[in-house]
Amino acid sequence: MFESANLYHKVDKTAYRRQEPKLREALLNAQYDLKQNGRFPVLILVAGVEGAGKGETVNLLNEWMDPRHIEASGFADPSDEENERPRMWRYWRALPPKGKIGVFFGAWHTQPVVDRVMGRIGAGRFDQHIAEILRFEKMLTDEGVLLLKFWFHLSKEQQKKRLKALEKDPKTSWRVTKNDWALYKLYDRFNKVCEPFLRKTSTGEAPWLVVPGANPPHRSLTVGKTLLAALRERLDEKPVKRLPDKNPPLLPSIDKLNVLRALQLDQDVSKQEYEKQLEKWQGRLNIVSRDPRYRDIAVVAVFEGNDAAGKGGAIRRVTGALDARRYQNISVAAPTEEERAQPYLWRFWRHVPRRGRFVIFDRSWYGRVLVERVEGFCSEADWMRAYTEINDFEQELARQNIVVVKFWLAIGKDEQHKRFKARETISFKRFKITAEDWRNRKKWDDYELAVCDMVDRTSTSLAPWTLVEANNKYHARIKVLKTLCQAIEAALARVKKAGGKR
Repeated sequence: MFESANLYHKVDKTAYRRQEPKLREALLNAQYDLKQNGRFPVLILVAGVEGAGKGETVNLLNEWMDPRHIEASGFADPSDEENERPRMWRYWRALPPKGKIGVFFGAWHTQPVVDRVMGRIGAGRFDQHIAEILRFEKMLTDEGVLLLKFWFHLSKEQQKKRLKALEKDPKTSWRVTKNDWALYKLYDRFNKVCEPFLRKTSTGEAPWLVVPGANPPHRSLTVGKTLLAALRERLDEKPVKRLPDKNPPLLPSIDKLNVLRALQLDQDVSKQEYEKQLEKWQGRLNIVSRDPRYRDIAVVAVFEGNDAAGKGGAIRRVTGALDARRYQNISVAAPTEEERAQPYLWRFWRHVPRRGRFVIFDRSWYGRVLVERVEGFCSEADWMRAYTEINDFEQELARQNIVVVKFWLAIGKDEQHKRFKARETISFKRFKITAEDWRNRKKWDDYELAVCDMVDRTSTSLAPWTLVEANNKYHARIKVLKTLCQAIEAALARVKKAGGKR
């Protein structure tokens, strides 16, 4: 893959001066069309050999186009804040919105490659990183991101010559560091890892383009023309009438098992017993949340359920046991304009907690496979792929010692009707009932099917669903508190067993 890049590609300065003005004009026009179009973002990944012209090329793009609509992000060693969150968190939050161009130096590819070269990870873990990268990039392109990946390459001799030339010139000597020469000594090891890595992560949706870096005019024109062609192709696409989704149907199980109908929704818990158990489990939750080992974990609690199932009441009993300075309650509604300009999971990524914190989601990323599926707010292809994307996301959280606890609060149809009527008549509860709640009720069976599919496809060993029988609110609240305590205590035990190591 690198052999052709090692050849010397010559573009003389006269040819460059002749082509550059027209290319600049076309790129600027495409950039403004992108801004006005606003249908998709552009993300450019810049990687490759040190001294191959990565920084110069990006600076040139900023010169050729409007820098106000280009967001460049460089990723060196992660900060303490970034280390306390999933590995992908710092990339998630830096993604460009629709209508803009983002440039990433040293993105999600860098650390796995370096770790493999340095012998910090084995072949199995490296292949696992590759699989994660492929799934993440597939998710980005499925979300409409125009993903362009440039690998700037030099042969070993070309790199040595380039570094010496930069070092010799007083105007550019600052660009060559001891680390650059240290990496040069590892050139052969990097080459042995990087070439197969590029082959495995070059896909139809997001191929790598290897850019020969020895000749600056050739390098600049290659990147500029590639970016222009990709932009124009996407911008000039004519809207097509959407074809019906052709995904395989999600059929009910052959034994007709329905996990919700199998629940005994009426559980007998008296108010006296409830108050006794509430004190016990709130106290226990408070104790485990103040355990010194809690600094090594975080908790994400997800609350979903039927309308009027008592999510808010259960959440209040949880927060009543916690230090208000250490938890955050995220109430999820319809996405804002800012959130619609990003991949679907972005608005949840941004709230991932750091160590020692507790985040509660009142409704969550499961909206895509529930309300968006049932109401037709997204295509079948979108909600079908969401199962895998959600499992990947929760796996990433679990790997960072984030305890994911998911609750579905279930009530019967008759019980819901009773609660709806009560909300209409009790003055301080009127804000809890809307016309939309009554409309959703008419689709009870559709939502029930969606919930069963959701539980079946996203209840994993790392992030299992807890189904809560909620006709009796006292029972539901105690079961939520008890489940949370047990999940956190199990995580603290794992921390102790590992000796506090992550």
